[in-house]
This record gives sequence, structure tokens and C-alpha cells, in this order.
Amino acid sequence: MARTDKMKLGTFVYTFGFHPASWLHPASDVNGANDFAHLLDVAKRSEAAKFDFMFMADSPAAAVGDPKALARIPTKMNRFEPLSLLSALAVTTNDLGLVATVSTSYYEPYNVARLFASIDHLSKGRVCWNVVTSDHDETGYNFNREGLDPHALRYERGNEFVDVVFGLWDSFEEGALLLDRENGVYYDKDKHHTLNHKGKHFQVRGPLNIARTPQGRPVIAQAGGSEPGMDMAARTAEIVFSLASNIDRNRAFYENVKRRMPAHGRDPDDLKIMPGIVINVGETEAEAKAKVDYLIDKMHPDVGRLMLSEFLEADLRDVALDKPFPMDRLPAAPKGSRALFDELVDFVRSGRTVGELIRHYAEKHTGNGMTGTPAQIADFMEEWFDTRAADGFILMFPTLPSSLDDFVRLVLPELRRRGLFREEYEGKTLRENLGLSMPVNRFAKTKEPAR
Repeated sequence: MARTDKMKLGTFVYTFGFHPASWLHPASDVNGANDFAHLLDVAKRSEAAKFDFMFMADSPAAAVGDPKALARIPTKMNRFEPLSLLSALAVTTNDLGLVATVSTSYYEPYNVARLFASIDHLSKGRVCWNVVTSDHDETGYNFNREGLDPHALRYERGNEFVDVVFGLWDSFEEGALLLDRENGVYYDKDKHHTLNHKGKHFQVRGPLNIARTPQGRPVIAQAGGSEPGMDMAARTAEIVFSLASNIDRNRAFYENVKRRMPAHGRDPDDLKIMPGIVINVGETEAEAKAKVDYLIDKMHPDVGRLMLSEFLEADLRDVALDKPFPMDRLPAAPKGSRALFDELVDFVRSGRTVGELIRHYAEKHTGNGMTGTPAQIADFMEEWFDTRAADGFILMFPTLPSSLDDFVRLVLPELRRRGLFREEYEGKTLRENLGLSMPVNRFAKTKEPAR
């Protein structure tokens, strides 16, 4: 069946851009990591383009590894705490959705529920929580752990964590605030609920001390490609950030996740599958390729080795660039993202050298790296959208704001010409613009307000 909806688009934000050498680009702001004006500028440009959201990627810890290489990669080493940043963006933007990554492994549910509810009110209904369980040992060292908890434990805790947060967000029913000055009644006590959760990992009484948010509850994003991750997405997520770079693989992933949803009482249309794609666009193929080569040539080999080491969980510091990848250094299974790991391993097994792998990684970053003309980029996006491999895309721009500007100037008009992307926002909340239904409050009953 032909699609009648429009694709969804979001800007993926690493401070300077997605490429590890983005901070070296002359069009980047070298002071941007600690300058709110830079990130507000990216948000304003995304909002002017009518994008659905801006996605703030995060790791709550500095990276661990080769100090010489880390000194050349600022992204993890100097960045804003994401919820502080979203609070500032909430009151300086008007329509753009705001997505922040927060890990269930290193927070308490009550904190997360209260923080996101507050930002949803501040933004008038535009916030989204990207739920992660974390995937690198480096974070655990700062939170009373010797590295990363086992995958199964992280997802077990993560599922209970989300359930508790959802319950807390239901503390106040819709219309609970009476604001009745005449009778001196601020809220309807019968529409205010205590959770009383006692589970394996959490004990949380509630209620949450903030009213129901403009969206009913914030939108939920998730990125897990493992079996537990896909089931968690089908049960709780409304945006899924997928990582597969092959259209057939992503179409299968799309169908797999959505067919699980009815078992959880959910409509498949209430979940948007949005692969991350790295965009390098030029007016000609040669111009687009030149942009890629410029950044790759700026990237120090030690940086490439470290980034691959991080994602493949293999020490590559002494490996020659012109030699085949040492397959004996690959773990049998990843600690983190299964999908991300598989994408790189597929390339490694084709017999490429470490240097070739670094160039591949630098261009595509394990995502759907697209380099070409506006028509070529639009063709790619249209095929994925029309054949239900994707409901939209999270755009991973190599440099910010210059690559974003290139996309808006060159690709966006072509998408609009084809009727694939909006001209104006459809609603005022992120939930409305994504075409998601309002969540039903678990405690809601039909009753007259108490006086």
C-alpha cells in the first residue's frame, strides 16, 4: 500500500558534527562545546527547516583509551550535560522537538521522571527521552561499578526503570488541576495517584510532584538492535534509532519490531523507525566526495584506531594501517549495540585493511553513509521510506552547521518537490508532529471532580 504520510527528520547532534575531525573544519566553531549560542544556532536552523527534532547524543563519561588519541577527539571529553542543555533550548525554541539521551543504568526513575516532565512543561510538549542502558565500560567506573553491567541485567533493570517512570508520569490524571479559588481546592484528590512500586530493582512510592505534561508523557526513543532491545522498543518506544546500513536488513528490522507491538496492545503507527544516515551532499558527486576526503585527510590515524577500538572492543593501537584487520582481536559478541557491531564486522570480514576500515568508518560511521548529489540522496531516502525500511531519518551531519545547511539548501527542496516532507509543522507538540497518539493514563476513570 502506498504511503500517505510524510517522512520524519531529526538532526543528530555531536557538538561540532558527527565526523571525529569535524572540530578541525574551518567552518566549525572551535569554542562550540561550551557555547550555548552554537547549539541554539543548530536548533534554530533545524526548526526553520521544519525538522521534527534535534537529537542530543550523550555519554555521561569521558572516553577511556589512548591519551594521545583522546587529546585529538573533543566530543566525549568536553560536552554539555544534555538535560541542562534541553532546559535552555526548551525556552529559546518554539516548535522543534528536543531529544536527550539518559541511561537507565546510572539514574533513578524518580529523577528521570521529574526532569523530563519539567522540560516537557518548559517546552510546552516537545521533549523526548532517548532510553539507553549504556554500552561502554567507561561509564560504570564513575558510578560505583567496575565497568559495564551484563547485557541481560541492563535490559532487565531498564525495562523496570521505564515502567516506573511511566507510572510516575501518570500520577496526575488529565484535568486533575481544578485551580478552584472559590472553594480553595487546587487539585482533585481522586485524580492524583500513588504508584507504590516494589520490584526487583526499584522501590518507588510516588506520586510525582508535577502535573501531567502537555504530551500526556514525553515521547520515548530507543536504539537497541538486540532481541531484548527490539522487544523493549515494541513495548515502550515511539522512535527507534536503527543502525542497519542495508535496506533489506532494515526492512526486516522494521517489520520485526512493528509486528511485536500488537501483543503489547500498541498500534504499529505509534512507532517511527528512523535509521541514522550520514549525509555528504554536493551539487556534483565530485563536490560531495571532496567534502568526505577533506575530513578524512584531517583525521589522525590514531583517532581512527581509537574509534574502531571503542566500537569493536578490540585493541588496535599497534596494528599497521596497511595490514588486514586482526580477526583474532574481535570479541565473540559485543557488550553494547549488536547492530552497530555487526555492521562493522561485515566490512572487516571482506578482507579490508585497517586503513581502509578507518576510511570507511570515517565516511559512514557504521550508518547509512550517503555521498552524492541532491537527487541521489533523495532517491535513497525515498526508496527506504516507500518500501517501509524507514519512517524517516536521523540525519548525522559530518559538520555543524555547514553540513546541515548543505542538506537544507540542496536536499530538502527535492524531498518537498516529491511530496515526501512537510512545508509547515502540523501541530505544536512533538507527539502531534510525529503523528503519535496520546497515551492513556492508567488510573483514568470517568468521574465527577471532587469538591
